[in-house]
Amino acid sequence: MTNKNYEEMTVEGGAPVKMWTRGVPVEAEARQQLENAARLPVIFKHVAAMPDVHYGIGATVGSVIPTYKAIIPAAVGVDIGCGMMAAKTTLRAEDLPDSLGPLRAAIEKAVPHGMSPRRNGRDKGSWDTPPDETDRAWALLEDEFDQICEDYPRLKNTNNYKQLGTLGTGNHFIEVCLDEAGAVWVMLHSGSRGVGNAIGTHFIELAKKDAEVHQRNLPDQNLAYFEEGARYFGDYVRAVGWAQKFARANREVMMSRVIAAMRSVIAKPFESHVEAVNCHHNYVQRETHFGESVLVTRKGAVSAKAGELGIIPGSMGAKSFIVRGKGNPDSFMSCSHGAGRKMSRTKAKKLYTVADQVAATQGVECRKDADVIDEIPMAYKDIDAVMEAQKDLVEVVYTLKQVVCVKG
Repeated sequence: MTNKNYEEMTVEGGAPVKMWTRGVPVEAEARQQLENAARLPVIFKHVAAMPDVHYGIGATVGSVIPTYKAIIPAAVGVDIGCGMMAAKTTLRAEDLPDSLGPLRAAIEKAVPHGMSPRRNGRDKGSWDTPPDETDRAWALLEDEFDQICEDYPRLKNTNNYKQLGTLGTGNHFIEVCLDEAGAVWVMLHSGSRGVGNAIGTHFIELAKKDAEVHQRNLPDQNLAYFEEGARYFGDYVRAVGWAQKFARANREVMMSRVIAAMRSVIAKPFESHVEAVNCHHNYVQRETHFGESVLVTRKGAVSAKAGELGIIPGSMGAKSFIVRGKGNPDSFMSCSHGAGRKMSRTKAKKLYTVADQVAATQGVECRKDADVIDEIPMAYKDIDAVMEAQKDLVEVVYTLKQVVCVKG
């Protein structure tokens, strides 16, 4: 096929890597990580690199890693089930208040975000007294969590119930956006919070210990894997599946809280879920590809089956997209999960100033201080170039521009 949109990287002693990165920069360290993953004996067919691909821990962020009868905990990572939710409302741009400050304040009050150091007592990123929405969601998760904790009691003492329906830190956000027709959307980004981190960290360590005995020639210790039938394989599949359910519920609780906050500020009655999408972009699940049942790990990638809706956010000053998958088999029916960083948080803080942040987020009601410079739009790849590079993976259904942004 001569008109294919990807470039193929051959890997000596490994599977090929198909890269949807035309017109998008890919750093040498990320290429090395893709090669490392492709050399694992459990890789099925090839590794797929999305246009937002960049250096991560063990495996690149922005990659799709299919494995046969094996699972790599560090490829899933520690923010298990991290992903996006977007809901279209019946509100229009003209229904929003002239000053968006009170709307941002109401959202910030409705959803705990950020975190406090442990020495300061209660974490501001957790609930003091969880609301009814959290109680209802936790009731559906609690029994299975208790069963997992019987085998792994250390997971019990994590922030679980009190963090259900909270945002977190880093690049997690809540946004009010407008689409090209002027409709108001709510969009948010978060995952499985402290409990997912604890599950991920614990099983990554177990996999590394296993690898010392069974997988001596790993290109990177962070690529240690559990083989099907091995002691921890089933336990990890169960725990990671639970964390993914927690992450999805976490986003749904937050969305209901944000909608209620909007209703407290906007007098006009409105419907909230005219259209809604809730998708993971850091997760693993069993799928069928090329006629085989395999485990597909999407580390910073979104499922894009034919007709399936997904979300590709840009940075906090750019635009975001609601997309429809084209079901491209070569990408294991996947697409990018965002623009992708082009520089580290540390480098962004050295390179840019608060004045740069203010200019880059003009027209957006958001924090504009030194603590969020690492999220400045210039630290990310050009979202238009990223979308062009994956035009055979998805089509754009809506283009969203944020007007309010709450950061963790």
